[in-house]
Amino acid sequence: MRAIVIKEYGGPEVLRLAETEAPVPGPGEVLVDVGARGVNFIDVYQRSGAYQVPLPYIPGMEAAGVVAALGEGVRDFEVGQRVAWAMASGGYADQAVVSASLLLPVPDAVSTEQAAALLLQGMTAHYLTHSVHPVAEGETVLVHAAAGGTGLLITQLAKARGARVIGTVSTEAKERTAREAGADEIIRYTEAPVAPTVRELTGGKGVAAVYDGVGRATFDASLESLRPRGVLALFGQSSGAVEPVDPQRLNTAGSVYLTRPSLAHFVAEREELLDRAGDLFGLVEQGRLDVRIGGRYELGEAGQAQADLASRETTGKLLLV
Repeated sequence: MRAIVIKEYGGPEVLRLAETEAPVPGPGEVLVDVGARGVNFIDVYQRSGAYQVPLPYIPGMEAAGVVAALGEGVRDFEVGQRVAWAMASGGYADQAVVSASLLLPVPDAVSTEQAAALLLQGMTAHYLTHSVHPVAEGETVLVHAAAGGTGLLITQLAKARGARVIGTVSTEAKERTAREAGADEIIRYTEAPVAPTVRELTGGKGVAAVYDGVGRATFDASLESLRPRGVLALFGQSSGAVEPVDPQRLNTAGSVYLTRPSLAHFVAEREELLDRAGDLFGLVEQGRLDVRIGGRYELGEAGQAQADLASRETTGKLLLV
């Protein structure tokens, strides 16, 4: 089969398409013919070596396709069924073997591309807005990179829970995209300072929560934008890792909370995984959640897709199809 095989850490150029042996499912595993793959920052972190994984390996932590074969003991799936997954590697290939415990059935009303574009970022947006800081009606929250794949989903889920959403973007085109997703206020961080503008928009109070997947470039503004006892959910580092933080800064900011959550800890149990994915699929089926696909690339264009994602010039979700 064809697969992107990474043999050394580095830039997008290490993403090389190769012919390799097709995998065989073992006990409790499922072989999937992959139809679409999500391109995510975790793929970039692993490729660069920022997150260490054993080499060589096939990247791709999120994908969707059709069941091709079942390993011994698998009872919950059948050949020909459409499925999707997140948090399991190997998606940048024609076929992938995935543990049945991580697979999710895809409803008929949800396309394969939607499923591949939704799960990792969608479940991240879900745990942030439903568990890390459960958004309450009438609250104001700040969403960084509001026109990105995760930002658009956080915005929609926060609005569905009755929040007022302030989003940060860099351009007029991204502002339009974020507003289409429901953002009430937009700060173009290239033109206005974020924290003072947040204070102006909230009458000096600050926001109940900041959802920050950018990291180093936004951390200080995020902390300064919180109301007393607010929550800073730092869930990513697309601009680089945050420097060590003196805990006294949390006191000075108003006894605020800082958390560095990860999706794996919010879908560790099969029941929670099914519940989160089920909520998201249901919203898509009902037309209440828009999954914006910002670009489609061939499998062999994985390097270009990751470079485009890392440039932070894209909107929505990028797919390898």
